[in-house]
Amino acid sequence: MRGLDLAIEPGERVLLLGPSGAGKSTLLTALAGLLDPDHAGDAEGRLTVDGLDPRATRDRIALVLQDPETQLVMARAGDDVAFGLENRAVPSPEIWQRVDAALATVGFPYDRDRRTDRLSGGEQQRLALAGAFALSPQLLLLDEPTANLDPVGARLVRGAITAIQRTTGATTLLVEHRVTETLELVDRVVVLAPGGGLIADGDPADVFARHGDALAAAGVWVPNRPLPTRRARPVRPDRSNAWGGATAEPDNSVVTAQDLLVADRVGFTHRGTSRPALDGVSVSLRAGEALAVVGPNGSGKSTLAAILAGLAAPGKGTVRATATLAGADARLPPHRWRAHELADRIGTVFQDPEHQFLTGRVRDELAFGPTRRGEDVDAVRRRVDDLLDRLRLTPLAEANPFTLSGGEKRRLSVATALTTDPAVLVLDEPTFGQDRRTWVELVELLAAHRDAGGAICAATHDEAVVTSLADRVLTLEVRRPAPIPDREVAA
Repeated sequence: MRGLDLAIEPGERVLLLGPSGAGKSTLLTALAGLLDPDHAGDAEGRLTVDGLDPRATRDRIALVLQDPETQLVMARAGDDVAFGLENRAVPSPEIWQRVDAALATVGFPYDRDRRTDRLSGGEQQRLALAGAFALSPQLLLLDEPTANLDPVGARLVRGAITAIQRTTGATTLLVEHRVTETLELVDRVVVLAPGGGLIADGDPADVFARHGDALAAAGVWVPNRPLPTRRARPVRPDRSNAWGGATAEPDNSVVTAQDLLVADRVGFTHRGTSRPALDGVSVSLRAGEALAVVGPNGSGKSTLAAILAGLAAPGKGTVRATATLAGADARLPPHRWRAHELADRIGTVFQDPEHQFLTGRVRDELAFGPTRRGEDVDAVRRRVDDLLDRLRLTPLAEANPFTLSGGEKRRLSVATALTTDPAVLVLDEPTFGQDRRTWVELVELLAAHRDAGGAICAATHDEAVVTSLADRVLTLEVRRPAPIPDREVAA
C-alpha cells in the first residue's frame, strides 16, 4: 500500500474494499498501532488517530483480525473476554457483567467455562469479537469478522456490530467480502487500488452505481452481480441422513464413510452434558463430483473433513477407499496409510492455511509435492508458473508464504493441493478472503479438477460455492447436549 490519502471523521462507518493484496489488512493493523516503525521497510507518509501516533491511542481501539486463533490468549472463554478489561483495571464485578453481555451479543453458544482450544473456527471468531466488543472501543477495526461464520452466526455478528455502533458511537472500519449483507452497517465505501491510491470513495449507493463495472472488473465484490455456475449437474441434497442412515453407494464412490461417531473435542463434557462432534454420519465421495458440506459452526464440518482426508480416525464407524485409490492399502482405512501415500492420493486444504506451509518461498511451496514425487523438473516448473499466473501470485513467487495476506495464503494453500493432482481433494473453507476475480479462478480450478474425474469435498459457509460448484450437498446439524450420569461427570 502506498500513496493513500484518506481522512475518516469520528463516528463514520466505513467499508474498506479492494482486490486481494491491496493493503486492507495492512491499513487496519497500522491504525491499531501494531506496525513497528523501526521494522516497517520503506515506510512513507503520516498516519494518526485523534492527531496522535496510533501506538499512543491503543486504549481507544479494538481490532479483530482475519485469523481469530491468533487473538485467543486464555484457556477459558470468559477469561479470554475478560483479559482486555483486566488489563484496563476495570472493577471485577463490572468485568463479568460486560463479559456475559459481550458473549450474549455475539451469540456465543457456550458459557464462560468453555475451553478455547475446543472451539471451531467460527466459534473462535465469535469469541474474538466478544473480546473486542467488551472494551467499548471508540475505534472499531474489523478484518472480515464473518469470514468463518455460518449465515446465522454472521447475522448475529452484524447485529452485534450495529449494537456497539449504536451504544458507543464507535468509528468503524470494516473489511468484508460479504458486501450485500454488510451495507446496512456502513455509510461510506472506500476502495483501495492495487499498487497504491484509491479507486473510489463515497456513499455506497453512489460508488456502486458509478463504478460498479470497473470495480467488478478489478476484482472487487459488487452487490447484485451474478457469479458463473460450474456445476457438473443440478445440485441435490445428499441421500444419506446427516445424523444416521445408510445410502446405496454408486459405482463411482472412491471414499465411503459409514455411521461415524466422534466425541466432542477429545470427549470433553461439561456440567452433566456431552455432545458428540459427529454422530451416525454416513457419506461418500464420488469421482467426477463436488460435494459441499454445510451446517452451523460447531456441527462437525472440519471434523468430518479431517476424517475423510485420512488425518483423523473416527471413534466409531468405518471409512473405506476403493481398491483403485487405496492400492496396496485397500484393507486399511485412509488414516492408517503411510503419510506419503496419503498425500499422493488425497489432497487436503486446512481451514488455517499456515498449518500446511513447509518452505520459505511461494514457488517452492507449489513445487514441493510434485518434486517429492520425482516428477520432471520442467513439467513441475510449467505447472507452478501456470498456477502462479492464474491465482495472481506471480509477483509473490519469491516471497515467504507466511508474509502473504490472508486471501493470498488461502489461494496458495489450494494451489499446493492441486499441484499433485490427487484423486480426492478435501478442502476446509477454500474460498475465504478472496476478491471476486480470484474467487472465480479458484472455483474454475476446482471445477476443472472435478471435470477431469477428481472427487471434491468442500466444507464451507460460502453459499456462493454451493450455488456455483456443488453437485451434492450434505447438511450437518448441531445436536443438543445429552445428559450423562453424575458419576461420569465426577470421573
